[in-house]
Amino acid sequence: MSEARAQIQSARERGYFITLEGGEGVGKSTQIGHLLRNLRNAGIEAIGTREPGGSPGAEILRTVLLSGGVARLGPAAEAILFAAARVDHIDKTIEPALAAGTFVVCDRFADSTRAYQGMRGQLDPRFLRALERVTLGDVRPSLTLILDLPAAEGLARAAARRGAGKASDRFEREDLEFHQNLRGAFLAIAAAEPERCTVIDAARAEGDVAHAIFEVVLNRLIAPAATKQARRG
Repeated sequence: MSEARAQIQSARERGYFITLEGGEGVGKSTQIGHLLRNLRNAGIEAIGTREPGGSPGAEILRTVLLSGGVARLGPAAEAILFAAARVDHIDKTIEPALAAGTFVVCDRFADSTRAYQGMRGQLDPRFLRALERVTLGDVRPSLTLILDLPAAEGLARAAARRGAGKASDRFEREDLEFHQNLRGAFLAIAAAEPERCTVIDAARAEGDVAHAIFEVVLNRLIAPAATKQARRG
C-alpha cells in the first residue's frame, strides 16, 4: 500500500480537496497540522489553508468579517462577503494547487457559510445554493470532516486557548444557544451528504482524533486511488 500511496501524486491529474468543519474550539487547526504531517509522511504533497483567508485578498476580508463590523449589514451581505473572499481563495490558492496534483486541506469552507449565516440569519437555502454555484464553480470538497463536540465544551476550549483576553472573533462571542444550534446545523449537513461528509468525535484525546481522521482519509481517498492506479498499471 505504501508504494501505491507514493505513486498517487504522479498518477492523478488533480489533487484532493479536504475540508474540516465544526463549531468553535473543536480543534480544526490542530488536526489540520496532524493531517498534513501524516499525508507528507505517506509521500503525498499537501498544503493547508483556511477560511476566511488563505490568499492575500481573502486575508484582508478576514479581518473585516471576524471583527463583526459587517454583521450590522445583515446575514445576506455577510454571506456575500464571505463568498467574495472565497472566490479569491479558490482562484489564488486552492485551484492552482489542485491542478498541480496537490492535496489541499482547508480549515472551513462553504459549509461554514451554510451553518453560520444560514442558521443565524435564517437565510433561504436557495439563496445560499445560488451563491455557491456562482462562487465555487467546479471546486467542491472531495471529503469533509466535521469535528463534533458539545457546544459548551468547545467554548470552554476556545476560552482556555485565548487565556485571559476577550474573544476577538465575533462568532465566539455568540451565546450558548447559538453554538448549540450551530452544532446541529453541521450535523444536519453531514446527515444530508454522507457520501462527502464524515463526523469525527472531537471529544477524544488529540492523538486519537488525528488517527481517526487519517483513517478516514486513507479509506475514502487514498486507498481507492491506489487501487484504481494498480488496476490501470
